[in-house]
Amino acid sequence: MPFHWTGGMAARQYRPVSFFLALLTLWFGGSPAWAATVKRVEISPDRVVIKFDARVVGATALMLSGPQRIAIDVTGAEPGGRAVVSGPVARVRQGASETGARVVLDLAEPAIVTEGRFGADGTTLTLALRTVDDARFARAAAEGRVRYLPPFSYGARVTPANYSVSVPVPPPSRQLALPRVYGDDDNRPLVVIDAGHGGLDPGAISPTSGLKEKDVTLRIARAIRDELLASGRVRVALTREDDRFLVLQERYGVARKLKAALFISVHCDSVGEGDASGASVYTLSEFASDKEAARLAARENKADIIQGVNLAGTPADISSMLIDLTQRETMNNAASFAQLLGREAKPLVPMRANFHHMASLVVLKAPDMPSILFETGYISNPRDAAFIDSREGRAAIAQSVRRAVEIHFARRLASN
Repeated sequence: MPFHWTGGMAARQYRPVSFFLALLTLWFGGSPAWAATVKRVEISPDRVVIKFDARVVGATALMLSGPQRIAIDVTGAEPGGRAVVSGPVARVRQGASETGARVVLDLAEPAIVTEGRFGADGTTLTLALRTVDDARFARAAAEGRVRYLPPFSYGARVTPANYSVSVPVPPPSRQLALPRVYGDDDNRPLVVIDAGHGGLDPGAISPTSGLKEKDVTLRIARAIRDELLASGRVRVALTREDDRFLVLQERYGVARKLKAALFISVHCDSVGEGDASGASVYTLSEFASDKEAARLAARENKADIIQGVNLAGTPADISSMLIDLTQRETMNNAASFAQLLGREAKPLVPMRANFHHMASLVVLKAPDMPSILFETGYISNPRDAAFIDSREGRAAIAQSVRRAVEIHFARRLASN
């Protein structure tokens, strides 16, 4: 007799990649490996702003111990320019790396990067800083690199500024159509699997085979669905079961309307250069959580914000506190599941050494539903692409998710 759970358990890169832009990258292949120089580094108590004299390809941030420092590697840039230092940063150093420039922030006290984004033109990178204790810094250092990409940055070469491609993006549906829920017992927790991209958005595209992320993620999502249903312990729904476009808010919006207990968004990673490989898991960053809680609390229509509770008549400060507490518990549950998934996948799926990352990703921002983004491998790496799009690879990924889901809900049941 199949075992199942009963009881009412409450329900951290969207990378739109156009085929036409991929062609442009090839057409304008004569661009230099890097054409930008660091103009200025400005440090304040709560942020780092790095300005470049031209567009760069991308950047990663990494916390390092012994001594404590933050390394920012910028692909497509050369070191240069002066630094203005204040706050937790004692000194700024710059140097050249194989792929660009490295900016090192020597810290006067422990501090971590909680979020980062490029400006619209790709010439300014802003990173949010937060001072922390030594234990929190050590955890951030163990989490590894976090990557930041400027808008429409594909590969190491830059598309000329006077060329643009416009694709109409459909607005969110006024009445969100709910997908089919597989599984009969309504007492079982519901897991919603989101196949990333779809329709006019192909996602990342393999440079060697032309394989599209949207197709790979749909096949993986179906395999996960079938594996979870075979366990007999959960119900399952897919945000999409065919090649259709969904805006990001619709993806987790479907899961929230269905009162899902867990949301898993399936993607494939990609890099413009190098042979990066391995799967990774993203959960929502603390900085993004703070901002989202404030935004939700400020909304005029506060109905059904958290777990079906109507906060319309609740004072703003109380609403903000309730949302913050709910979202922090949700983030802790998501992080716990991310660690489980990494542990269970490691014997079956090639994983990055530091597989758990945190980022401000739209699909992770549901305040009352644990959500993760599972980067199943690098579609830009031929070995990874062959694995994740094979029957054996999909089976291994699905089995990893099944094991993690079983342990996750067993723990929830035990704690209740």
